[in-house]
Amino acid sequence: MGVGRSIAVLTSGGDAQGMNAAVRATVRVGLYTGAKVYFVHEGYQGLVDGGENIRLATWESVSMMLQLGGTVIGSARCKDFRAREGRMKAACNLVKLGITNLCVIGGDGSLTGANAFRTEWSGLLADLVRAGNITEEEAKKSSHLNIVGMVGSIDNDFCGTDMTIGTDSALHRIIEVVDAITTTAQSHQRTFILEVMGRHCGYLALVTAQACGADWVFIPEMPPDEGWEDHLCRRLTNQRARGSRLNVIIVAEGAMSRDGKLITSDQIKKLVTDRLGFDTRTTVLGHVQRGGTPSAFDRILTKDVTVAMAEGRFEDAIKLRGKSFENNWNTYKLLAHINPPDVKSNINVAIMNIGAPCAGMNAAVRSAVRMGIIQGHTMLAVHDGFDGLAQGQVEPITWTSVSGWTGKGGSMLGTKRTLPAKILEEISQNIAKFNIHALVIIGGFEAYVGGLELVQAREKYEEMCIPMVVIPATVSNNVPGSDFSVGADTALNTITSTCDRIKQSAAGTKRRVFIVETMGGYCGYLATMAGLAAGADAAYIYEEKFNIKDLEVNVGHLVEKMKTTVKRGLILRNENSNANYTTDFIFNLYSEEGKGTFDCRKNVLGHMQQGGTPTPFDRNFGTKMGAKSVLWLTEKLKECYRHGRIFANTPDSACVLGMRKRALTFQPLADLKGDTDFDHRIPKTQWWLKIRPIMKILAKYDIKLDTSEHADIEHVIKKMTALGK
Repeated sequence: MGVGRSIAVLTSGGDAQGMNAAVRATVRVGLYTGAKVYFVHEGYQGLVDGGENIRLATWESVSMMLQLGGTVIGSARCKDFRAREGRMKAACNLVKLGITNLCVIGGDGSLTGANAFRTEWSGLLADLVRAGNITEEEAKKSSHLNIVGMVGSIDNDFCGTDMTIGTDSALHRIIEVVDAITTTAQSHQRTFILEVMGRHCGYLALVTAQACGADWVFIPEMPPDEGWEDHLCRRLTNQRARGSRLNVIIVAEGAMSRDGKLITSDQIKKLVTDRLGFDTRTTVLGHVQRGGTPSAFDRILTKDVTVAMAEGRFEDAIKLRGKSFENNWNTYKLLAHINPPDVKSNINVAIMNIGAPCAGMNAAVRSAVRMGIIQGHTMLAVHDGFDGLAQGQVEPITWTSVSGWTGKGGSMLGTKRTLPAKILEEISQNIAKFNIHALVIIGGFEAYVGGLELVQAREKYEEMCIPMVVIPATVSNNVPGSDFSVGADTALNTITSTCDRIKQSAAGTKRRVFIVETMGGYCGYLATMAGLAAGADAAYIYEEKFNIKDLEVNVGHLVEKMKTTVKRGLILRNENSNANYTTDFIFNLYSEEGKGTFDCRKNVLGHMQQGGTPTPFDRNFGTKMGAKSVLWLTEKLKECYRHGRIFANTPDSACVLGMRKRALTFQPLADLKGDTDFDHRIPKTQWWLKIRPIMKILAKYDIKLDTSEHADIEHVIKKMTALGK
């Protein structure tokens, strides 16, 4: 595939966490294809200077890079490359080494520079031939330059990708600070103003505001309406009157008013202090978010967005950011308004958690409760799952009672694994007693099966004929109808950080192999994705059958690995991957076969994977799911209202709200039965199985990789058509 070809990889512009992981994968997959791979040190400056800056990369040279922030191969601002003379030098260096493939990891300036370099490549070669720097033969061999750009930017401000490398890590840093600040602010009844990076993009500010339930957010794409000062003070006063001890205001560093004047955190602090007399503190996060060497990262990244903002077309600016940004903005706007309608809907919506607890459940409950109140409904909390519903543990839940829930792990409502089949009589009586008109079920596989049992009971119990929605929330990520479950991201981060520490402990003690058992039931999602993120040598899962020969091959592979400079190994095993090849069996096998070459250690991670505070992704995912579920139920209730009462018995009145290919979709519980393996509690088709070969390639196994799947850049295409009219 790549034999006889050469690839160069460089990082440019501001550093972002995750760049090293991208460099590692590029090098290893490049070597796997048979190509030569070169590091370009110090970005474009290294490309221009050549010499020792462009060096061959080896398999071992990218070992232990995954968990490092910043960029190991260096990044530098480069004036020389902006001049044609500099680009000629860079072209000459590439031609001399036979490099015709360039992988650039950086922001917009870096990728724009790469594209300009590609378009004038033939002209540069012609000039180099004329100047006698390269021969005709060399120019012919290097006649075409291929470029792949990966967007590394903590601002997430690039059209054509919903998430750039570094954004998620930046959000982790910010949320850690917000969590620390909120505890001290509650103790002292303070208002905190937090300024985050993003001069031309409000993504970090917006997602932070949603993840911590901020009272107000200022972003450059959507300046506040005139008179915002009065509105802000009114909202803060209302929050205090409702018993809140804390106010949080998030400001993007590029926030501005409708007339284009900057809105600064100091300005907001003065306003709140002077008008309301609140004890107010300001925190400017700055380069903490980047987690690397400070460098200015304020270039205008998306020209169309910037133009739209400059022309005052703020609605267009939000749309141009893409569907994900637009959804975040709309959800935040809805949940930030705390003026419930005067007219009540006379609808009672009950919310419950089912199955094992996971991080993000509370965020989903909070947004569902608040969205329901905004719609005029009475929201009811059901404690302890179906057991609680059968025993009448149901009570009203208010706007303020869910304050601060977004960042809390576990389940505040209480959750149990009990299924409803044996207590249907009691459940139906309490649905009638508490006059429940709709049900939100948040949980894992039990939530799906429980919902299905309620639907099947509709024939016998009329009380079950109400609209219901299941929100997948489980660390196992095994609910049919959704690519992702709330809570899986937090568990994945916990496993990855633990594996990083385990691997680090082996850096000093050479020749050691760690065998780590992960949760997930029969679903291998956690083992597979943690294997990719932590750089595992193998991950054993139920979905991909393995036998003693496979285990022998893996042991042999590790024995060979110990002969290189990388003298450590990491093996992951899903808890139910095989009834006979247990974690103890695999540990004993590796220990015996590796005698004299390496020794083994075993870790069973257990329930630490379920706990902890939710990651920014899970907070926002839970928030969006909760809000969307109640809006859907509200519409369904209108459809099902007949002769003065609600009657819902069609399959599409009981759905799973899942994420499918980046879109949130509702699928009837009954329709998903065909795609469900009920014995092993997993969906029959799972998207992540397709990326398992990548893990094997990165661990130096010689296997085939399917590269046939393509994706559309949805919002860029839409931008060209819809906004170009």
